[in-house]
Amino acid sequence: MMNDNEIARHVGYLLRSFRRLVGQDLVPTRGDPLLDAQQLFTAPFVVLSHGIEADPVLNYGNALALQLWEMSTAQFCATPSRITAESTLRDDRQYTLETVARQGFITGYSGVRINYSGHRFLIENVVLWNVSDDDGNHIGQAASFDQWTFLHT
Repeated sequence: MMNDNEIARHVGYLLRSFRRLVGQDLVPTRGDPLLDAQQLFTAPFVVLSHGIEADPVLNYGNALALQLWEMSTAQFCATPSRITAESTLRDDRQYTLETVARQGFITGYSGVRINYSGHRFLIENVVLWNVSDDDGNHIGQAASFDQWTFLHT
C-alpha cells in the first residue's frame, strides 16, 4: 500500500493526465500535492485507477469508490480490476479499456459492476482515461463517475 507522499504523487498523475487528455480539471488543484490528494479523496464523485500489470490491480480509490465497492483501502488496492465486473461482462469491459488505450480517453461509458458483497450496480456517464507519469510513461488507467444505480435481481 502507498504512503501519503506516494498517494499524493499518484493523484498528481491522475489529475495531470486527466487535464492533458480531457482538457479540463477533475478537481481544482491548489498546488500542494497533499491537499490535492485530500480533495480528490473526498470528492463528491468516484475516482479509481489500476496499474499496468498483466492482470491490472486497482491502485487508487477515493472515499466514494471504497464505499461503493465496500472495501478498505488495503482490500481495494489488492484487487484485480477485472473483479469489479461480473465474469459475464468482462469482455465488454476489456474492449472498453482497449479503446481507451488507443484513444487516450472516452466519455459517456456505462456498465454494470459488482461490489465486495455481490451487489450489482449500473455506472453511467463514466470518463475513462490513460494515466501517465511526468515523463510520459503509461502507468495505468483511471475512471470517474458520479451516477450509479443499484440493481435488484
